[in-house]
Amino acid sequence: MQYGFTLPGRGPLANPDNLATIAQRGEALGFDSISLGDHILVPHSISSEYPYTQTGEFPGSTTGQSMEQITALAFMAGCTEKIRLATSVLIVPHRNPIIAAKSLATLDYLSGGRLIIGVGVGWMREEFEAVGCEPFDERGAVTDEYIRAFKELWTSDNPTFEGKYVSFSDINFLPKPVQKPHPPLWVGGESRPAIRRAATLCDGWYPIGNNPSFPVGTPDALQQGMDRLRRTAERAGRNPEEIQIIYRSHDYRITGADTSSERTRFTGSSEQIAGDIRQYQDMGVSYLVLDIARLSGDGNLEETLGHLEDFTTQVAAKV
Repeated sequence: MQYGFTLPGRGPLANPDNLATIAQRGEALGFDSISLGDHILVPHSISSEYPYTQTGEFPGSTTGQSMEQITALAFMAGCTEKIRLATSVLIVPHRNPIIAAKSLATLDYLSGGRLIIGVGVGWMREEFEAVGCEPFDERGAVTDEYIRAFKELWTSDNPTFEGKYVSFSDINFLPKPVQKPHPPLWVGGESRPAIRRAATLCDGWYPIGNNPSFPVGTPDALQQGMDRLRRTAERAGRNPEEIQIIYRSHDYRITGADTSSERTRFTGSSEQIAGDIRQYQDMGVSYLVLDIARLSGDGNLEETLGHLEDFTTQVAAKV
């Protein structure tokens, strides 16, 4: 099992010194990746429902703060040496695809091949309208086409593409990413279209366990999604074994032993959480991403660093 954790994208920890300190400590402790979310802006009024809370309220609406994701990860690349850098996730329709592909290729090139590209279609209609990108209701088709364009730009010596939303030809596109054929593409999302996108276009499926509309927060529910992924990949002529399963938990927390039959996975004693990891690993999950920074509600740096160390010494060491 490989382990990653999310960096704070807003609040008191989201400043250069704290972000560098958190990333460097995670690297020293042996974490495999750091990741950051993606919002170009936060509208004052949001009617769209956030998929990962029961109420549908977006946690970032109170601060209105958001760093540009690719720029922030480039900063993190300069603060670290070997830990991988993940977009978690890049809202693909928000950016011109040629510019996005260039930024991502440059980040992979300058970081020495450390980029992981989590991709998603987005959920906030108001943000789409404010950014002025392709229509919100076409975001799935836009995402599929942009991903295909990314691959052409990253892999072809003479990139050429003709689509509904993007076309290009007779261009150089250099430097290419260090990773071949390109940095891994992980599809965030739990819906059937997200599973289809992972199975047909990308290298990994990256669900979160907290989506009430498409629940995958239990082993049985996640297994159903994995079975659908396998069937869809086989129909598309792909080997399902080549598609990585990455699981992200909003719930992770070490507490006292929880003996209830309804215990949330990745909560409880360190032994119970280690047992959860072993179970998911046996199912075929090979990467676990934890929202560790959110455990410190008041943005306490030392507390956050302590949570990173507790995971490595009390949980990962027992897996």
